[in-house]
Amino acid sequence: MTRLTVAQAAIRFLAAQHTERDGVEHRFFGGCFGIFGHGNVAGLGQALATSDELPYYLSRNEQAMVHAAAGYARAANRLRAMACTTSIGPGATNMITGAAGATVNRLPVLLLPGDVFATRVANPVLQELEDPRSYDISVNDAFRPVSRYWDRINRPEQLPSALLAAMRVLTDPAETGAVTLALPQDVQAEAHDWPEELFAHRVWHVPRPRPEQAALARAADLIRGSTRPLIIAGGGVVYSEAADELRRFAEKHGVPVAETQAGKGALPYGHPLAVGAVGATGTTAANALAREADLIIGVGTRYTDFTTASRSLFDAGAQVVNLNIAAFDAAKLSGLQLVADARAGLADLSAACEGWDTAAVYRTAAAELTRAWDAEVDKAFALEGEPLPQPAVIGAVNAAAGQDGVVVCAAGSMPGDLHKLWRPSGPGSYHVEYGYSCMGYEVAGGLGVKLAVPEREVFVMVGDGSYLMMAQELVTAVAEGIKLVVVLVDNAGFASIGRLSESVGAQRLGTSYAYRGGGRYDGGPLPVDLAANARSLGAHVVEAATMAELRAALDAARAEERTTVVYLRADPAIEAPSSQAWWDVPVAEVGSPARTAYEQARRARP
Repeated sequence: MTRLTVAQAAIRFLAAQHTERDGVEHRFFGGCFGIFGHGNVAGLGQALATSDELPYYLSRNEQAMVHAAAGYARAANRLRAMACTTSIGPGATNMITGAAGATVNRLPVLLLPGDVFATRVANPVLQELEDPRSYDISVNDAFRPVSRYWDRINRPEQLPSALLAAMRVLTDPAETGAVTLALPQDVQAEAHDWPEELFAHRVWHVPRPRPEQAALARAADLIRGSTRPLIIAGGGVVYSEAADELRRFAEKHGVPVAETQAGKGALPYGHPLAVGAVGATGTTAANALAREADLIIGVGTRYTDFTTASRSLFDAGAQVVNLNIAAFDAAKLSGLQLVADARAGLADLSAACEGWDTAAVYRTAAAELTRAWDAEVDKAFALEGEPLPQPAVIGAVNAAAGQDGVVVCAAGSMPGDLHKLWRPSGPGSYHVEYGYSCMGYEVAGGLGVKLAVPEREVFVMVGDGSYLMMAQELVTAVAEGIKLVVVLVDNAGFASIGRLSESVGAQRLGTSYAYRGGGRYDGGPLPVDLAANARSLGAHVVEAATMAELRAALDAARAEERTTVVYLRADPAIEAPSSQAWWDVPVAEVGSPARTAYEQARRARP
């Protein structure tokens, strides 16, 4: 037996956890992000300070550190993760947004918020939420709906079962997401005698379940009977490391591959069967094929409204086959369910379809559609002007990223433009958080990505609106000597919501950064200097006003060994080429001239 506090035991346990898939073992926890307060400093703070088993990273914002942990997990294909600890109170509740993002995106993140006294000897204590229904409620109960597993450790004896349950969920690719273990501050510091086996080297096998044979046969029959099939590759392809298997399937059977936001890069740009992004932010090539497809083969996708263009994209008569490790996702669109790992499932599905492929005329038509879209992207990348056109900025960053770069983005107009325009070098080169579309994710997410793949160049693209919400982890990157290239695009407001606001009759209210004038925000521009702000946070800053200056700045940033912010002003009026797809945003039935067009589009939905 080993006598340790609850917090010391938790840290020692986490440091001993490993995952294994395909015979390759990984240490599961890369470290613990944390901000200390009275609710965790004497417990987890003391445990981390007196142990070298789990690296500690000081964050500047609680929400941001969960985003960083999510970025880390995604870049590690969910085989590694980070823990996050805060005090009880606002430190804990600040993590809820990040927890929701991790759960929505099926990414493993362990949250260890402090909690009020389990003994209740001094309640109400500082930052305690008093609820007349029960003394067993604290602000940490708000994590329940955004966590895949939630527990509160009121006695030391509860810790082993809670830790094992947490690891079961974190390492299960079908169930993973945010896991919350609320740790009362008095319990954290309480000593207990622990069995040595709790701290033994433990390996969690990440399985590759294969599809059920009867379902596989039915799926093969549907595929063999199709003439215009289209694969939609989602994040599951990337997380399962199934890109090579996807390429083999597509080449062997002649099936074009479209990509969701999370699946982008599953096939590299330039592959003959890669038709690009699909849906509301997709390419005209992928969307034209989706409309005409008689069979949709979804691999590892959640079918969000952007992917399906609010369920307006696919023909009403199209069949659907869903290969997904999560039965919940495999059942979507009433498709035939293949509940399996993406890599194992694609291999079995290909064998079951032996001897079948699409007609050459279909593959030729798909390639012609892709070439036409590529020509439109080339034009967008070649735009010039001051302020700079955002599509051309994306093209310049794409060129600078090269084969080893990773682009990171999350919210605003850029994720949609990136989905359409970015030419990925392969899996892991594209990292856009669009499941939760969380403003403020970018810098923090980029930090997590760089921690997971330090050998790659990480390019964070962030708009001024999202930057102003959460730029603090620039300080963390500087303090840790972690290099990021942050492309800060200033368009004086919220570009995508501005366009959307105008289209639904909301007159761009609250979407531009300006002085209030005449009762609205239509006065002069605000004297905000974001480049100076980035310098004040310790980053090296390069400003660019022309495309030539931008390209030179990106080259200089790649050559730097420190975090560099490339600042530029962009013209929000210049849009990327249209996807020619719809997205359902309800329009006011009274007082909006856009209502008629909305009703027409809704009626056209299959």
